[in-house]
Amino acid sequence: MPVSGKKPDAMCPSRLVLEHVTSRWGVLILIALLDRSYRFGELRREIGGVSEKMLTQTLQTLERDGLVHRDAQPVIPPRVDYSLTPLGTEAAGLVAELGRWTEHRLGAVLEAREDYEARRGAARRAASDPS
Repeated sequence: MPVSGKKPDAMCPSRLVLEHVTSRWGVLILIALLDRSYRFGELRREIGGVSEKMLTQTLQTLERDGLVHRDAQPVIPPRVDYSLTPLGTEAAGLVAELGRWTEHRLGAVLEAREDYEARRGAARRAASDPS
């Protein structure tokens, strides 16, 4: 990983974990589970916009990585709760901090995008001007 100062190895397992933690749904799941445990349907509603298939796959991936705990209780109807492990809580705290930074700095990002688009537009107009 770049954190160590070395060139990142394309086959480094940490890349895959980073991908899982920072994926679109991984981030949202981790942040949601920081507040409390959720049943599958509750978590899906809390996150919004995620398909059952994608939520299932992402939860399984995060569980396999040791970040999420799946508690299947032998009751009728079946009850499954998802919560963070200590490792997951640590990762979720870091991801949530990045989320807070994003919200705090969104204005600056939007301004940078506008400036970029204005520069690109000016460059296109200059390139297409025959004079």
